[in-house]
This record gives sequence, C-alpha cells and structure tokens, in this order.
Amino acid sequence: MKAVATLVLWASFGLSVVFGAIAQRTHFCTMGAVSDIVNMGDWARMRMWIMAMGVAMIGFNLMVALGWLDADKSIYGGPRFVWLSALVVGAMFGVGMVLASGCGSKTLVRIGGGNLKSLVVFTVLGVSAFATLKGITAVARVATVDSVAVTFTSGQDLPSLLAAGTGVAKTTLAAVLGLAFGGALVVWALARAEGRSAENLLAGFGVGAVIVGVWWVSGRLGHVAEDPNTLQEAFAATNSQRMESLSFVAPVAYTLDWLMFFSDKAKLLTIGIVSVAGVVVGSAAYAMASKSFRWEGFRDAQDTGNHLVGALLMGVGGVSALGCTVGQGLSGMSTLSLTSFVAVAAIVAGAVAALRFQIWLVERAA
Repeated sequence: MKAVATLVLWASFGLSVVFGAIAQRTHFCTMGAVSDIVNMGDWARMRMWIMAMGVAMIGFNLMVALGWLDADKSIYGGPRFVWLSALVVGAMFGVGMVLASGCGSKTLVRIGGGNLKSLVVFTVLGVSAFATLKGITAVARVATVDSVAVTFTSGQDLPSLLAAGTGVAKTTLAAVLGLAFGGALVVWALARAEGRSAENLLAGFGVGAVIVGVWWVSGRLGHVAEDPNTLQEAFAATNSQRMESLSFVAPVAYTLDWLMFFSDKAKLLTIGIVSVAGVVVGSAAYAMASKSFRWEGFRDAQDTGNHLVGALLMGVGGVSALGCTVGQGLSGMSTLSLTSFVAVAAIVAGAVAALRFQIWLVERAA
C-alpha cells in the first residue's frame, strides 16, 4: 500500500506541475473567461475551459466504459443530489472568485508568478475551507443547505441514472454520453477561429488531459481491491477515501493542516496536497523561464478587503458545493454528475452577477 501511495503521489505531483505551467502560459482562468465575456464580449478563454471540460468528459467516460473507473466511487457520483448546496453556495463561490481575482487554481498559479495578494487569498481560503469541513461553518452547513437533498437508488451521474431506468449497461451509456456531451463541447469550442489558437488548443486539450490523467492515477493506479489493514476497497493517498481528480478548495485546507501539524505522523501527504504544491511549482517554473515572474501586492485597503471577503466566500462555497471551477467544473463535470451541472451553472451565474455589480459601481461613480 505504501509503495502504491508513493507512486500515486509522484504521478499526481507531476501532472499538477504540468497543469500549473499550462495555466501560467495560457492564462487559463474561469473567472477571467467569464469577465472577458461580460466586459468585452470575448469568448476565447471560455472556449479554453469548455474544451478542457469536453476532453475530461470524453476521457473519464471512456475509462468507465473500459471498466477502469466508476463515478460512484468519487464524491461526485454518490446517490445524494445536494442541489441546494450546489445552487446557493455555488453562486457564493462565483461571487468570491470575482472579488478575489480568480478561483482556487488561479490563486495557486498567481502565487507561482509572484503575486503576494494570492498568498493572502490562499491562507484565508484554506482556513475558511477547513472551518467548513470540520469547524463552525461546518455545523451551519450540515444544519442548512446539506440537509436538503434528493437521494437516488443509484449514483447521480447520468450513466448510472439512465442505466437504472433503462436496463442498458452503464459502461455502454458512459461511452455514448461521454462522447456525445464531451464531443459537443469540444466541437463548440473549436467552431470559431479563436478557439483554435495555439494557446486555446494547449489549454483545452492539455488541462483536460491532466484531469483525465489524475483520474487514472487515483482510480486505477491507486486502487487497492483489499487494503490489508481494513480488508476493504481503498484508494491510495486520498483525503476522501474515494478516487479523486484535481480540485483546489478543500485540498488547500488540507495543505495548511499538513504544514501546521507536520510532526504529527498521522498527517500524511495526499493527492490534494501534492497537487496544490505541483500547480505552484509548475506556474513558478514557467514564470521564471519566461521572465514573467514579478512581485505584486495589494493596491489599497479596498483591494485588500475585496480579496479577503472573496477568499472567505470561496472557502465556504467551494467546500459546501463540493468543488470549485476545476473541482466541479472539470473533475465533477467529467463524471456527468447532476450536482456538478447545478454547481457550475451557479458558479458562473454568481460570477456574472458580481461582475455586473462591479460595472454598475464604476458607472455610478463616473
């Protein structure tokens, strides 16, 4: 088990380094993509994100069709459809990422590029996320939005739901739906010239492939049919005890926890923790190689306040909605989970509302 965990950790770290380098090189950012549309009507970066989503959908579901993975064994494919959490706190996350100048992954990429504001966001996001996992806001979460859910007899991913209702093999449905949904997204992303630029192709196919790669590492390479300690199925080096791909809210909390309690032998490295480090390393490596690394701090008190509030909203929202624009937007969406569809729509809606409010404030001041 230990040898398997070591392989999983190194492979996840390497893939995360690639993610960080690609994101730094191409300015891959969901908040930036939404901002480009709202402020300038430019859809180029949105096509990056949609292409990555489509590639991840195709790759994940082909692995399900091959019998390598099962969405039920991830946090996204379980039977509880927590629609209210996804809707309400997903929108909260969307507002937060606008105030904080980017989501969790963008925060890590910015740290690698020398942005000290993002280091503050990282810390506040991690603390608020941990509180929402196990602390004061966790109690509020469980008592409110988490208590409202629909529980299915099967997993909530579309292949499982349709298999339960039609009797068609889940593996067959995964292949068909993955290719249909993912293929449609990729085709849409490539339909215009702006989506076929070198940067878009690198970001779309590269980031999507990284998400698929981490799914394979966690769900296939790290899968242990029978843990010798528990005699139960296990997935090596995961915080959730299920198979995982990239996500950047709860893993930030686990990273802070690991750093603060490093001497506690019970605190072990996980995919989430090494992926956080990997993105920063990959981003920093590219920033230094391209000579784009530069220190950046807060502009004024208002800028500081916006980032602090944004980080708080992302920490609470990202945990409650089971992920961020990468965790739900790419990893979750790749599983065709109903919660992920709702969460992504809410995140985008929250971001649009926050951006339009900022525009309104500027116009009123003028």
